[in-house]
Amino acid sequence: MSVPSVSRLWSATHCADRRRQDEPAPTGYGRVGRPRWGGAHVVELPTVVVVDDSAELRSIVATRLRASGLFDVVAEGADGGQALLLADQHQPSLMLLDTSMPVLDGLECLPLVLAVSPETKVVIFTGFEGRDLAERARLLGAVDLIEKSVPLEAVVERLWAHVGHGAAPSGRTPQQRGGLRVAGGDDRETAREQAALDEHLERYRELFDQGAIGMATMTLNGTIVRANRALADMVQRSGAEPFDLVGLDYGVLTRHHGDDLDDALTRVAEDDDVVSFEHPIGSDGEIRTVRVTLTPIRDSKGAALYVFAQIQDVSAEIELRRSEEIFRQLVTAVKDYAIFMLDVDGIVASWNAGAQHIKGYTASEIVGQHFRVFYPAAEQEARHPEHNLEAALRDGVHAEEGWRIRRDGSMFWARVVITAVHDDAGQHRGFAKITRDQTEQRAHEEERRRAMEQQAHLLAVTAHELRTPAAVIDGAVGLLRGGARHDPAEEAAVLDAMSSTVLRLQRLATDLRTAFDVQAQALALAPEPVSLRSLLSAAADRAHAAHTEARIQVRIEGDAELVADAGRVGQALDNLLDNAARHGRPPIVLSGHRTSEGVRIVVSDSGHGVEPRLASRLFERFAHAGATAGTGLGLYLVREIARLHGGEASYVPADEDQKSAFVLELPSSPQIPRFQAY
Repeated sequence: MSVPSVSRLWSATHCADRRRQDEPAPTGYGRVGRPRWGGAHVVELPTVVVVDDSAELRSIVATRLRASGLFDVVAEGADGGQALLLADQHQPSLMLLDTSMPVLDGLECLPLVLAVSPETKVVIFTGFEGRDLAERARLLGAVDLIEKSVPLEAVVERLWAHVGHGAAPSGRTPQQRGGLRVAGGDDRETAREQAALDEHLERYRELFDQGAIGMATMTLNGTIVRANRALADMVQRSGAEPFDLVGLDYGVLTRHHGDDLDDALTRVAEDDDVVSFEHPIGSDGEIRTVRVTLTPIRDSKGAALYVFAQIQDVSAEIELRRSEEIFRQLVTAVKDYAIFMLDVDGIVASWNAGAQHIKGYTASEIVGQHFRVFYPAAEQEARHPEHNLEAALRDGVHAEEGWRIRRDGSMFWARVVITAVHDDAGQHRGFAKITRDQTEQRAHEEERRRAMEQQAHLLAVTAHELRTPAAVIDGAVGLLRGGARHDPAEEAAVLDAMSSTVLRLQRLATDLRTAFDVQAQALALAPEPVSLRSLLSAAADRAHAAHTEARIQVRIEGDAELVADAGRVGQALDNLLDNAARHGRPPIVLSGHRTSEGVRIVVSDSGHGVEPRLASRLFERFAHAGATAGTGLGLYLVREIARLHGGEASYVPADEDQKSAFVLELPSSPQIPRFQAY
C-alpha cells in the first residue's frame, strides 16, 4: 500500500463510475439547496452528502438530518470513490465522511474531495476517538471530527454550526415529516437509533500508549488512525511521535511488503478473524523484523468496521528460528549418527536420517514407541534402558557402549550419549539421544589388539628361538677355543650341532621375512618347471641336516612335473617336516603323487596329532599351542605359499585307517599372481 496516487484516484473513481452506471444516480440539487416554505419566506437549506459504508447507518443519519428540517440530504455514498463523484456532481455545502471504508478511506479521500469541491465543508464521522486523529483530519482540511458515539441531536447541532448562520431559525419546533420523529420525539425511537449508532463505536478504547509492543488502529484500507509509542519507536524516524503516524498508510512502513498488507486486509475484511504476516521495519541503520497481527472489529452483522493491529518485534525469534532450521536440516542430513528425542518417559518423539540408517526403522514405525526396543532382551528385563534415563536425569548426561538391536534383529556395537533436556524455566522436557554404530571400529580395535598380542608373542617366541641356537653356538665356540684335543667324533658332533643351529636360524629369518612379504603383498615368486621327486628329496635332505636323528621316509608314487617356485615350495615343506620332527613321533613319512589337477604332498608322523582346540586355526598367523610351541608362522606360511601357487594346505586328523597328516595340494600349471618384490 502507499499514499493515494493519481492512478489510485482514477481506479476509485472508475469503480464508482461503473457502479453509477448500474445503479440509479443519487438525486438532489446543487449547493443552493431545495426551497423550503416557512410561512411567507422561502428558506434555502444547506445541501449534505452522507458517505458511510454501512447502509443502515447512512439511512439513520440521513433520515435524522432531513427530519430536523435544517438540511437537505441530496445524496448518499458507500465508499471513498463514490464520495469523490458525489462531491463533484453536487458541490454540496457539507459532506459527512466516514473514516474506514473500502476503495478509499476517509483520510485518503478528504483532500481529494476538497480538490473537486473546494467550498464543501467536510466533517469526519468516525467510530475512532483520539486527539491525534482529530488533529490529522483538521490538517487535511476537515472542519470537524464527530465521533459516532455522539447523540444524533448533537450531530445535528454540530453540523448546523458549520453551515448555518447562527442558531436554528427562530420558533422552529419539532415537526413530524413522513411519519418520522424529529428532535424531541419518542425517547424509545431515540434509544433505538442511538443503539444503532453505538454499534459503530470503536470497540477497543483502552489506553495503549504505554504498551510494550506496537499497536495501531487502521481503516480497512490500512490508514493508521491511532498509534502508540512502541510503534513510533519501531519506525525509528528521527523524533517520531505517534501523531506523526496518524493518516499514514501502514504499507509505507513495510519496506516493500505492501502486497502482504493488502492481502491481510482483504482477508480480515472478508471472514478471517486473525491474520498475521511479517515484514522488515526501521531505518537503514537498523532493520528489524516484526510480526503484524490484524484483528477486524465487526458490527453485529459481521461486517468489518476497522482493524486493530499488534506489531511485535520478532527479530530474535526469527534468528532463533533460522538457527533451529539450520540445526534441524543438519540433524536430518547426518547419517553417521542417530540423533533423536525422547519424551520424559522414554518414548521416541523425533527421528533423523542417521537413526533410520543405523537402526533400520522409519520415523512412522518408531515414533511413539519406547526406546527399550533397541536393547537386547536381557537388558530390557533388567530395566537397563530406564536406568540409563535415570542416570542422565541425575547427572545431566550419561554415556556408555554396548550391543543394540536393529529392526531386522541384527546386533551392532553402539556408543550412546543421553542428555537430559530442560526448558528455560528448568522443567524437564525429555532426553536427547545420540547413537553411533561402532561395530567396525570395535572390530578394528579388536583386530589391532590381537595384532599387538600376536606381535608380543612373536617377539617372545623369537627371543626363545634365538636363545637356544645362541647357547649352542656359544658352547661350541668355547669348546673349540680351549685348545685341548678332543675326540674326532665329539668335534664332528659339535660341528653338526653348529650346522643344524645355523640352518634353524636361517629358517627363522626366512620365515619372518616371508611372513612380512605376504602381509605386505610383496612376496615375489619365481615359477619354473620342477619335478615332484626333486622337491621331496631336497626337502628330506634338509630335514636330515637340521634334525640328524630324525627318521624320514620318502615315498613317491610315480614322478610328476609341475610349475612352481621351488624355493618357496621347499620352504613350505621344510616347515611341515620341522613341525613333524619337533612335535611328532618318528617315523616321519613324506609322500607325493599325481592328481587330476596337479600333485598332492602329504607329511605324516606317528604322533597324537593336533589338539582339537587348535585344529580350526592351525593355519592362522601366530597360532600356537603355548609359549614354547614356535613362532606360529610356519603353518601360516605353508598355507599362504600354497594359495599363491593356486593350491591349498590342510590338516587331516587321524582316524582308524590313517595317521594325522598335513596335506599340500598344488596345481600343475597355476596362475601365479605377480607381486613386485619388496
